[in-house]
Amino acid sequence: MDKILVVYASLTGNTEEIAELIAEGIRQSGGEAVLKSVTDCNAFEIASYEGAVFGAYTWGDGELPDEFLDFYEELEEMDLSGRKTAVFGSGDTGFEIYCGAVDLIEEKLKERGAAIVQTSLKIEYGPTAAEKEECRKFGQRFAELCVAVP
Repeated sequence: MDKILVVYASLTGNTEEIAELIAEGIRQSGGEAVLKSVTDCNAFEIASYEGAVFGAYTWGDGELPDEFLDFYEELEEMDLSGRKTAVFGSGDTGFEIYCGAVDLIEEKLKERGAAIVQTSLKIEYGPTAAEKEECRKFGQRFAELCVAVP
C-alpha cells in the first residue's frame, strides 16, 4: 500500500493525539502513515502520497488556526482532482460554530477537486476512550478507501 499523509495543526495536543490515532489506524490496515505538523509541511507535498488526511483545531469563531493559513493558501494553487482526502479536527461545542476549521478545510478541498472519501471526524476537546477507537477506525477506513477508490 502506498503512503498516506496525515497533516495536522494542534495547540493543546488534542488534535495531535487524534492525528496519531488516525495514523495508527492507517498502519493497522497495512498502510504507511506519514504524520506531519502543518508547520513542517507544505501543500505541494500532497502529490507524493496516495491520500491525505487533514486536521485542525478550530480557533475563535469557527476559524482556521494561524499556523494552518499558509498551507490553506497553498491549496488554492493546486489541482486536487480525484485526490483522496479526509478531514478531522477538535473543537468546543461551547462556541456557536463547532469545528468550523474542519468545514473550511473540507470546502477548500472540494473546491480544488479533491475526493473526500469519508465523512469528516469532529471530536470535542481530546478524544475519550471510545473516541480513540473511533479515530483508529477512521484511519483504517481511510486506508481501505485509498485502495478501493480509483
